[in-house]
Amino acid sequence: MKSQKGFSLIEIMVVLIIIGVITAGVGARFLGKADQARVDQTSTDFATIEKALKLYKLDNYRYPTSEQGLEALIEKPEGARQWQEGGYLDALPIDPWGNPYVYITPGEKGEFDIYSLGADGSSGGEGFDADIFNWQRFEAN
Repeated sequence: MKSQKGFSLIEIMVVLIIIGVITAGVGARFLGKADQARVDQTSTDFATIEKALKLYKLDNYRYPTSEQGLEALIEKPEGARQWQEGGYLDALPIDPWGNPYVYITPGEKGEFDIYSLGADGSSGGEGFDADIFNWQRFEAN
């Protein structure tokens, strides 16, 4: 009589189920980290844009108007007194969800607001879909 060596179908199914459970647990744990990393990236972008806006103000004695927008940091707007050769930013950053940042002056809580419309790309929302404002970084501290 020959004995066959190998795994039974039940043993293979048990191993596949265990691998699936582990993968689902690990995947769910890291899925939220990607969204949080995108939110954190907006804070870094805000700091970069704010520095460029302050340099612009040093040269022109005021921030760009809402109509001029953040484009005034990469292309000389009409009426600019002085303008840094090459601009104040190499390119306008876009938010981590692929949308342009919104710039308004005067702002709700300061001289200007910069904000992202969040993951859904529309005003309002909750959680990762909520709008993210530059001044919210300071309120959290």
